Amino acid sequence: MSALPKVMRTMRIITLPLTRPKIPPDQGLKPHAVFNPNRMLIFYHFDLSQGNSVNSQDQSAIKRAVKWVSTKAADLWAGFGKAPEGSWKLRTYELGERIVDRIDFEELALKGVDPSLGPSVTHADITGQEVNKVNFSEKQSPRDVLRIPLIYPPSIYASLPSTGVNEVPHPSIIHLRTLLTSREPRHRRGFWMWMAIAPLTAPFILVPVIPNLPFFFCAWRSWSHYRAYRSSQYLSSLLDHGLIVPEPSSALDQLYASYVPSLSNIESLRSPTAPPPRSAASLPVNASNTSNGRPPNDVTHSSSQPGASNVPRASQRLLLTRNAIPHILQLFGLPQSSAADMYRAVEQVRGRLGGTSGRG
Repeated sequence: MSALPKVMRTMRIITLPLTRPKIPPDQGLKPHAVFNPNRMLIFYHFDLSQGNSVNSQDQSAIKRAVKWVSTKAADLWAGFGKAPEGSWKLRTYELGERIVDRIDFEELALKGVDPSLGPSVTHADITGQEVNKVNFSEKQSPRDVLRIPLIYPPSIYASLPSTGVNEVPHPSIIHLRTLLTSREPRHRRGFWMWMAIAPLTAPFILVPVIPNLPFFFCAWRSWSHYRAYRSSQYLSSLLDHGLIVPEPSSALDQLYASYVPSLSNIESLRSPTAPPPRSAASLPVNASNTSNGRPPNDVTHSSSQPGASNVPRASQRLLLTRNAIPHILQLFGLPQSSAADMYRAVEQVRGRLGGTSGRG
């Protein structure tokens, strides 16, 4: 039986590849470009909370204040969604949800990581100074204390083209580090940019009745970028200390085999008359009209089947559909609230493969 505490064993990172890399690769793209079709598009679900092992008294007053403000802001925003029909609060809420749908799903996943609730390691803050340093005994390394499994579908990575070199570490670790390397400078710039724009919204204070929404938007976008930036640093530190360890999942592999997009779903990407994707917040959480556990529109399809050559190469890289998300939640015992960001990720990937961007 594992000697790790139960709370340590519950920490995990779930890897959900959404596309395959472009073959042949586009040599004209920069390797660390944010939108690079030469790389897999992957949604990561981060579950790094140590639960009750983090005592609120051990947190600084600033962290407790920030947490209190964040909770109050979330409650206030949820109240806007319950406002009467036609009110400015409800219209603002609906507009805000559409804006969230356009924010990169990579940013939404990263900003959901709270380093204060995870294992403490040394990493720098926004100014470059090291914080959250933890001391281990001379005979003890961070990797001896805990391991965070990076759960992935092995067949997806096994089917990737070889780079021609001995790939150490595992490709799943390489892809995670590449994501963090590309996102970290983007979120650092985003934090300072929205911080600089916020003072320019001061004249809107003169508008009666309605709050200064442009200022709150700038503050929110700056805070979102900051959270994603700090999370990128934190996760990079976990990788540097060797705490994130690849762990193949045969159950996740079987799920991928059951939900390969069908030709009809792929063709919808290229159809100019196809309806635009709905807001992720309005998508159903539970799949319906299933037969033997598989939605009728999601049939397994191989590129060797007749007619596959007529499908655009970009569309062939799509690996997962919305119908698989409820089964992913059930497989890993995730709360229903985790579905919203997964739906957003799938819809944004469909948009990127179809030539549109989900940036915001």
